[in-house]
Order: sequence, then structure tokens, then C-alpha cells
Amino acid sequence: MTQIPHITDSHCHLDFPDFDEERDAVIDRALEAGVHRMVTICTRLRSEPQVRAIAEAHAPVFYAAGTHPMSAAEEPLVSVDDLVALSQHPKFVGIGETGLDYHYTSESADIQKKSLRVHIEAAQKTGLPLIIHARAADDDMARILTETYRHRAYSCVMHCFSSSAELAKAALDLGFYLSMSGIAAFPKSQELRDIFAAAPVERILVETDSPYLAPPPHRGRRNEPGYTAHTARVGAEVFGLDYAAFAQQTEANFDRLFAKAASYRAAP
Repeated sequence: MTQIPHITDSHCHLDFPDFDEERDAVIDRALEAGVHRMVTICTRLRSEPQVRAIAEAHAPVFYAAGTHPMSAAEEPLVSVDDLVALSQHPKFVGIGETGLDYHYTSESADIQKKSLRVHIEAAQKTGLPLIIHARAADDDMARILTETYRHRAYSCVMHCFSSSAELAKAALDLGFYLSMSGIAAFPKSQELRDIFAAAPVERILVETDSPYLAPPPHRGRRNEPGYTAHTARVGAEVFGLDYAAFAQQTEANFDRLFAKAASYRAAP
């Protein structure tokens, strides 16, 4: 019997109420689909205890925490010390998600930028990768990432990347990674697939952003980590690789960027 290639859902939201009734079953289905690791993302720090508890209860699950840019005006401004303290947990593997969203929340641009810089400093101090959400803010995003990186280097993934070729180039020039979500698998996303195809395959991750953005054939329904496999199959086509080779490459990429997750060993 041929083993299903392992892949990692580098960004999901397992604490969201969409999963409350069957969280264990969702994780089990992911494992059956070959998704052997998941990073669940806390978007408001008041939810961090619940997100941490999910990671602690499930061996395949790691977590990250930050303040989502769309919530930046509603939440207390996080401090660098807060994020550094959270990062001491053995399954805490990334800073964020943070970033800029001017599509829905342009009126809070100033506080979003302030919050983003706090998260960047925490990534610089901890050595953990920054997890970026960017929407309709390409110029400010490229400028802030570039100037802060020049001040002090850090690692980063542009999660659920669906922005411009210019922002992709700016991120890749800094050594950052681009993550493919279900958007990249939508039939009308050829322009986005072309942006990914122009990137080095060594800088590509895959994710669901579940419960959102389910790829075909599940589009329009609740997304879940197991569906990473559908996006990864599209990614393999984009890069002209067979599925097993693409899965192996994205695993190596994830391990390189999320080194803390890659080196994690559960206590006996």
C-alpha cells in the first residue's frame, strides 16, 4: 500500500466555533489525508489560552499568536514582552498573524502599522517566523517589511498570499516565503498561480486558512486542514512536479522556516 505523502497545513484556525462540534474528527480527517501537522493561529491574544490548549491536546498541532490587523483597533496593543513570553511554550512556533488590511479596515491603518512593528520586533527577538496577513496594502507592507528587515533580519511567511507580483518580489527578495491557500486553486486565479510559478519552489508553503477559503471541490463550504491536499495538488501542477515531490519540497520548506516545530519532541 502506497503511503500518502506528508504535508503541513501551515495556517488554520482550529479554535474557531466552526469546529467546536467535531474538532477531534477534523484533525483525524487531516491525518488521513496526509496532513500530519497543523499550525493553528490565534488572532486575538485573549484567545491564546484556548488556542494553546488545542495544541497541547493534539500531538500534530502547533500554534502561533498575535493580533490580526482587522482587530488591531479593538484589542489592546500587544507588547513585545508579551509575545516573547508566549514564545517560551514548546509548541508556540510563530509570531502572528499580524499585518495590514486596508480592504476592510483602512480607517485603522495607523494602529495596524504600530501593531505590525511590535510583532516584527518580537520576531526579531525570538527568531520565530513572522506570519503576515496583507490585503490592499501592498506599498505600505513592502516598505515596512523592507526597512525593518534592513535594521535587523528576521524570517517571515506571507500567509494566504493573494497580493501583487510586486509585493511577492519584495518579500522573496528578503528571503521570505509565500503560502498557497485555496485561493490559488480557484479557477479564476490564473494570475495568482503565475505569481507563484515565478517564485522559487524552495520558498513555498501550503495552508488552508480554514474554516475559510475552501479549495475546489469544496469551495463554498467550510474549509478544514485536510483540504490542504487539494491546494497542494494544484501547487504541484503550478511547479510542474508530481504530488509526492511537491509535498516533499513544501515539507522541507516548512521545516526550514518553522524550525522550532521541526525540532519539537514531545515529552516522554
